[in-house]
Amino acid sequence: MAKAKNKNEKKQEISDTVEAADNLEVKAVEKKSVTASYSPEELAEFKNIIIKKRSEIIEQLQALRDQMADPTTGQYVNESSPYSLHMAEQGTDAQEREKLFLWAQRENKFLGYLEDALQRIETGKYGICIECIDEPQMLCPSCPLIPKERLMAVPHTQHCLQVKQKMQNKV
Repeated sequence: MAKAKNKNEKKQEISDTVEAADNLEVKAVEKKSVTASYSPEELAEFKNIIIKKRSEIIEQLQALRDQMADPTTGQYVNESSPYSLHMAEQGTDAQEREKLFLWAQRENKFLGYLEDALQRIETGKYGICIECIDEPQMLCPSCPLIPKERLMAVPHTQHCLQVKQKMQNKV
């Protein structure tokens, strides 16, 4: 009789362990299926901000292209420009062209980030911290959503401020 009781107790223990494991699995699945997002009105507001910034960047890129182009031919100015006859002027011209080119690259990169943000709005993934989506870290009050104030300031961001600061501290 003692053996039968032991067997039943062991079966109950195993059953309890399996049930606990199942509960943990369900909780893990619940954590991963976070479906937080901003309202359609808020997303439209963010979209307008991004579109406005995108328009500004496109205007700046056009101004940079105009600065890099020869006004008479429309071609990009090169080192053999007839306007610079002195070596020092040629060096300054080359430096200015390089600076403009680097600025244009930076603006193009930013434009890509804005386009990605618009794509995330369309797919419903905008405003969710990519570090907190699978496992909310609860570093900010709106976790896993990026706080609205941060999105207003940096509309292309994919990280809440606390996660971004942690990332920068690691470097």
